[in-house]
Amino acid sequence: MYGALWRVLPGPWWVKTIILVILAAAVAYALVFWVFPWINSLIPTSDVTVEGG
Repeated sequence: MYGALWRVLPGPWWVKTIILVILAAAVAYALVFWVFPWINSLIPTSDVTVEGG
């Protein structure tokens, strides 16, 4: 998969590297600010088994 992605991207290796870093940052941003909060709203947090002590 990574090899195919590398071959599809245009430009020399340094341009491909910059594009991949930007894509990875965009995916991480989407996960942290949209996906994980949405999943967190689906998980019941009232069923905690650890007691404070």
